[in-house]
Amino acid sequence: MHTVLVPGACHGAWWYAPVVDALAARGRTATALTLPGLCERADEPGATLASHVADVTATVAALEGPVVLVGHSYGGMVVAGVADALPEKVVGLLSVDGFAPVDGDSCWSSVDDAMRGWYIEASGRTGTGVDPMPWFDPRTTPHPLASLVQRIELTGAYRGIRHYALAADPTWTPHSPFPALAARLRTDPAWTVTDLPTTHNVLREGPDVLVAAIEALLAEVDRAG
Repeated sequence: MHTVLVPGACHGAWWYAPVVDALAARGRTATALTLPGLCERADEPGATLASHVADVTATVAALEGPVVLVGHSYGGMVVAGVADALPEKVVGLLSVDGFAPVDGDSCWSSVDDAMRGWYIEASGRTGTGVDPMPWFDPRTTPHPLASLVQRIELTGAYRGIRHYALAADPTWTPHSPFPALAARLRTDPAWTVTDLPTTHNVLREGPDVLVAAIEALLAEVDRAG
């Protein structure tokens, strides 16, 4: 079983490096991806949500055996699209303090006015890319604005195991757009929701908390057989 990790807005595969290493030490196979138009792929033009989903779908389809998807923040939108496209191959999905869309949702439609303000203000320099927030890692790059406003198309084909991990540190939750989503998912029997004792940057204090959340998903997939 292969775990594929998709980062959040402005970030690349490098963000997951300590998680990949920690999973490898546990005998797990994991690959972190950088999306088109970001970081080392920043020169690839025309990135949208649809092209991000298509890019990851092609990567996942080429892997041997079943796959578990992990998406942080914006990455939750992407992994939802990939699972919908490959419902027989994707056996587990984890959205980490991120989006868990239904058909027709977009990042824009799923966040509050404060987050929409960041999208608009931080895209003013180019009109196409949302600049990283000042406290982001220096390796981050502008995020394609089109991917944040485009609505996702989902057929509802995916029926696999779904976990949601909410960053529940009280210094973050008053500013987070995700507690309301987590509250809704807690009432949905298709989802398992857990709280993480972290801020949105769940790796700030190391990979252990996120690795434990991934291992919980992998354990359920293993039990399901």
